[in-house]
Amino acid sequence: MRLSCVQHRLHLLFVYWSSFSFQSTYCSTMVQHSETLNRSVQVVNLDPAAEHFDYPVMADIRELIQVDDVMEDESLRFGPNGGLVFCMEYFANNFDWLEESLGHVEDDYILFDCPGQIELYTHLPVMKQLVEQLQQWEFRVCGVFLVDSQFMVESFKFISGVMAALSAMVSLEIPQVNIMTKMDLLSPKAKKEIEKYLDPDMYSMMEDGSNTIRSKKFKKLTKAICGLIDDYSIVRFLPFDRTDEEGINIVLQHIDFSIQYGEDLEFKEPKVKKQHNPPTPIKHNWKKINIFI
Repeated sequence: MRLSCVQHRLHLLFVYWSSFSFQSTYCSTMVQHSETLNRSVQVVNLDPAAEHFDYPVMADIRELIQVDDVMEDESLRFGPNGGLVFCMEYFANNFDWLEESLGHVEDDYILFDCPGQIELYTHLPVMKQLVEQLQQWEFRVCGVFLVDSQFMVESFKFISGVMAALSAMVSLEIPQVNIMTKMDLLSPKAKKEIEKYLDPDMYSMMEDGSNTIRSKKFKKLTKAICGLIDDYSIVRFLPFDRTDEEGINIVLQHIDFSIQYGEDLEFKEPKVKKQHNPPTPIKHNWKKINIFI
């Protein structure tokens, strides 16, 4: 079975995250927001360790394999991380399950709620294989990388988050929108402080934290990393506050631009209301009109 993509391009978002970024909350917020815009969004759960979520899913990887079942298998003896990697590698060998679950996609905007272990996007080929398979099915794929804003309030933690985002971008080779989540939980002082991380000057950040670096080798390495990030300038973050409708719209617009959403929709001419015929103008006999100055 092949996915039919005759009339519309199919659009898909990978939602992946660093630890404690609550990607399920992001998916739930985007689904609710899209409903207010009369946009149909479907969600696919690709996290075999997920416990619960408050939105319906069109496909759930736990129907194929679960981490708990793998960990309970005495012949495997995997822990949580090893069990997750085993599940994703098993999934990579069974993409036909995903194809059957998607079926003939009528709603062409799909969120893939992915697991958050960063090694899946930087070290292992599983997610890259999935991206390539979806592109063969004519999906336009965009990654959404979520980072907890409360984690990013310190310079060196921010550099770590940027490097994680950059590693995922380089590995997956797809458009990626980087988002700082849970902005609504920050204090006004923390929100003001975190503004400098949205469009950062890496060298000034390094100078701010240089007093805490004692090792010359570590200082040299940090300078090289900051230079790499600043020279290429391909990692920027958008704030995400689930209580701010305007901010959610901005995030959605960035994602739509990345996957060219809506550009292939057929143009419909607006209906023109029928107008009544204008009254017949009065014909004057200008020769009989005297003009007095």
